[in-house]
Formats: sequence, C-alpha cells, structure tokens
Amino acid sequence: MADAASACAFHGVVIHATEARELAILDSALLAVDSAGRIVALEPDFPKARLAERLAELGLGPCPVTELSRGQFLVPGFVDAHNHAPQWLHRGLGQGMHILDWLSTTAFPNEARFQDPAHARRAYGAVVTGMLRQGVTTASYYGSLHGEATTILAGICLERGQRALVGKCSMNRNSPDYYRDASVDESLKVTLDCIEYIKSIDPHGDLVRPVLTPRFAISCEQQLLQGLGDIAARNPHMAIQTHFNESEQEISATRSLFPDFATEADLYAHYGLLGPRSILAHCTLMTPYEAQRLRDLGCGVAHCPTANMTVGGGFMAAPVHDFLRRGIKVGLGTDSGGGYSSSMLNAMRHALVASFARDYMDARDGEAALSLDQVFHMATLGGAHVVGFGDQVGDFAVGKQFDALLVDVRESTGGVNTPLEPDDSNRTMVEKFIMTGDDRNITQVFIRGRRVHGTLSA
Repeated sequence: MADAASACAFHGVVIHATEARELAILDSALLAVDSAGRIVALEPDFPKARLAERLAELGLGPCPVTELSRGQFLVPGFVDAHNHAPQWLHRGLGQGMHILDWLSTTAFPNEARFQDPAHARRAYGAVVTGMLRQGVTTASYYGSLHGEATTILAGICLERGQRALVGKCSMNRNSPDYYRDASVDESLKVTLDCIEYIKSIDPHGDLVRPVLTPRFAISCEQQLLQGLGDIAARNPHMAIQTHFNESEQEISATRSLFPDFATEADLYAHYGLLGPRSILAHCTLMTPYEAQRLRDLGCGVAHCPTANMTVGGGFMAAPVHDFLRRGIKVGLGTDSGGGYSSSMLNAMRHALVASFARDYMDARDGEAALSLDQVFHMATLGGAHVVGFGDQVGDFAVGKQFDALLVDVRESTGGVNTPLEPDDSNRTMVEKFIMTGDDRNITQVFIRGRRVHGTLSA
C-alpha cells in the first residue's frame, strides 16, 4: 500500500531531462512538494541554512526534509510505454523464435490462464510490485483478452498507487480457439465494460485510465478494428495502443490479410486508430512514408529494444534517431515476455546498443547513434508524453506531480554498480547508475508525493 500524502522536501542532487539532448543536473537543490503531491519549488544551489525559512514562505510549514548524502540523488519515475502484464510469469521463455511462432507456443497458452481470476490476482500483484520496485511509476499495460482479469489489474494499480493505462486485449482471429474473443460483438462489449469499470474506480483518471488495445491487425477482423475506431471517436481523450511494424513476418502477414492497404500506417489510419493518442510499439521496419505519416498524425512510438533483439526473427534496430529527428514522440518499453527483462535501466542500455548497431550497419540513416541523455529522456519525459501524462509527470517542473526515484549508488545498498569514486562528478554518478545499477539502487519510489516503495531508513 502507498503511504498517505504529506508535504515533504529534499535537498541535494536532482537530475532530470527537460530536453531530449541534455540532462539537467542540479547540485544542492531544494525540491519541495505540497500535500497534494505537486512540486512547488525546484531551486538549485540552495543554501541549507535557509531551508526552514523557504519552506515557510512556500506555506509548507515544518515539513520533513530529506538531506541527500553523497551518492544519493533524485530522478523522475520511469515510464514503461509498452508492457504485457500477463507475460510477467513467462519472461525469458522462447527467446530467438519468430514473433508469430513465439506467440503460438509461449504467449497465448500462458495468457489464457488469466481466465482464472485467482491466477490474475496473484500474477498481477507480482507485476505491480515488481514494476514499482524497479522504479516504474507509470506503465501502459496490455491485459489479456479477459474482462475480469483486466479489471483486477486496474484495481491493483490503483490500490498500490501506480500510474497506469490498462487495456483489455482485443483479438478475435489468428489465435487458438481457447484464446480468442468469441465474436466482434463480444470483444467490443467486454472492452466497453472494462472502460466503464476503470472510469468508475478512478473517474478523473488521476492514476488509472483505460486504453483501447487491438493486439495488432493480424488478431482483428475488419469489423473489430472498425468498432474500436468508433469507440475511439466517441472518446477523444482515450489512449490507443497496438503493435506496429514489429517484424518482417508480422508485416507480411498483415499485408496478406489486408491487401487493400499498402502499409500499416494506412491501415490503422483508415480505422481511426492513429493520432496523438496512439502508442505504437516497436516500429522497427519503417519506410520514410510511414515515419512521416506518424509524425503528421502526432503518434507516439514505444521503442522496445530488448524484445527487438531477442524475439522476432532477427536483430531489429528501430530507426529511433530518425524518429527524433522528425519530431516524433518516443518512449521506451520493456515489452515483458517479448524480451527477457522488465528493467527500464536495461531498456535504456539496450536502446544505446541497438542504436550503435544501426549506426554501423545502415549508412543511409546518417548518424543513428543515441546518447545517454536521449535514452534517459525517453525513459522519463519522452515516455510520459507518449502515454498521455506528459503534462503531469516526467520531469521536476514546478506544478507537475512528484513521481520520483531516490537513487543510492553507495556500497551500503549492496548493489554491484560501478563504485563511486571520491572525485566522481554528479554526471559520472548518474552514468554509473544507468549503465551498471539495478533495483537495489532504487531505494524509494514516489508517485503523486506518496511513497509506494522503499523505507524511510533508505
């Protein structure tokens, strides 16, 4: 359970990405949060002697102040823009298989188990606990196709205090009889029931929101895509998530099922499923036409480098640098079962590795390599914009909600990160955390000012 919200303040190193290409590293900063969980001050180089006076000026009174020691710092919470919650229990299985074969042999049989509500409660409790432990304060979750299991996931997210998009997977063809929607009408009805339930438990969408989730075009008949597009049109603020140009095998299958459309961009746009609310996972094999279509329509990309390098039938390095150059919103996703790691730190590392490979292999793309600053931005503010929370979280701008991680790279955490040397700069400290840290270094996690993971002694 999350702690109750109360005003609080921190004094020490604060790091966030306000722009895609450069981290802001603030030393001896005062970061103050009111009892509603909103940031009311971020002031670098603030003298410790004036803390009490300044907090009184801010109307926070004698609120507790956490003094960050050398080796501790604050960063924004991580945003996982693409995660299959039902795949938590079979992460790492079936690596190296082509995506459609992996779905048939590994994903579908395991996801079908979520018909049992008891299984869903056990598994989804582990999902949310594990994600919070790894600093994921916001996640865009694909559920299974089961309505009750999807509502269980939404309820657990709200109870544990995790910010989340939760969607019932829509899929009525090209999967086993035991794991597909019975009909178009049944799929749409269950989707609407899930939307109504999620809105009932969080009417303002402060933490948990519904998201339309056609698994991908291969799984949906034309009538189902049209029905989901109709729901999208009636709910102009609701997010939409699907897989997009994930692999050659998937693209070929989509074209064979929808011969009237030359590209997936044209296909999804035709059914009203592309726009500023769209979260498109993978986008590995893109033509310039499709990339520009995504830019023109305002779509967001959930880059999932770990999965793209381990499942799908080849080392698929998405053209992320080109997306950023075009002005397309890009976040990072772990994908869960489609990769092997649920760590956003690994997602950042693998995004770097994949970009270096693309930079070497494809001279046509020009400079394709990403920087550490860029992947950090994608894991925080970039991802927040992709999933529709960018006006509320992702950095420490005054007025935003305090979703944050207290990171500790000192030896006392028991982690195996590269040790901090006496002469290391703050920049070196955060680089060591991103490239060699793990969940042991994330000692406290806050969402809306509430501590949802960790202990005060950290």
